[in-house]
Amino acid sequence: MGWRLGALALAWIAGVALHLQQRTLWPVSTSVAAAALGLLGLALAWRWRRAFAVGLLGAALLAFSASEWRASLRLADALPEALEGRDVSVTGVITTLPQRSAAGLRFRFEIEAATLQGLPVQLPELLAIGWYKGMHEDAALSEPQAELRAGQRWRFTLRLRQPHGNLNPHGFDYELSLFEQGVRATGYVRDAPPPELLHRAAGYPVERLRQRVRDAIDASVPDHRVAGVLAALAVGDQGAIVVAVNKVVSSSPRERPPSLPVV
Repeated sequence: MGWRLGALALAWIAGVALHLQQRTLWPVSTSVAAAALGLLGLALAWRWRRAFAVGLLGAALLAFSASEWRASLRLADALPEALEGRDVSVTGVITTLPQRSAAGLRFRFEIEAATLQGLPVQLPELLAIGWYKGMHEDAALSEPQAELRAGQRWRFTLRLRQPHGNLNPHGFDYELSLFEQGVRATGYVRDAPPPELLHRAAGYPVERLRQRVRDAIDASVPDHRVAGVLAALAVGDQGAIVVAVNKVVSSSPRERPPSLPVV
């Protein structure tokens, strides 16, 4: 039984790997037929042990179909072109620790509802959002920005676009990274109408706990470099190290590097 289960696991992996080589998705009817054949093959192998090779083929087909289904869901969760560059009113929850940079804040935002000119619209489930603090390099965070925490529910007016990254052969693929994380649109917060905090503890209890720990470190450690390292070690907030380095380096009068980009 042990080697049979191992063989089925390898067949499943082979089916997923084969699907990843596909340039385009199959029609829905073809995927459903492949899944049905896969289930039939597994049923035959379960009923007659001599048909184990058929079961391996069935496991591969079922894995192929499952990967096809997941890819279809991810591709369907996209920002409609008609909503690009439009001001959309959205309600949702902050899903990650907000990261600070010289330009402002960046965070992940899970959509609960969205409207355009009072009419409901469909947006991707997860967005990468930037909230800028002003054009001047010494501008401080506004009062609403300073209150932003993980797990809060907010109402924002956002201007969105589909994810785009710079073409850099053999380098970091920003667009692919967002796709892997399930982020299917990026954007920034508009000032009018003003953002509204609706609930301080709407979800994501683990992220809220990490937020409390990071806030305690920031309040207790005056050195930004040390606070960033401690936050990274304590709650895994690697972005805090980037913020600390940016603050220290940018304070030098000899050289002031460009600020880190906000999505």
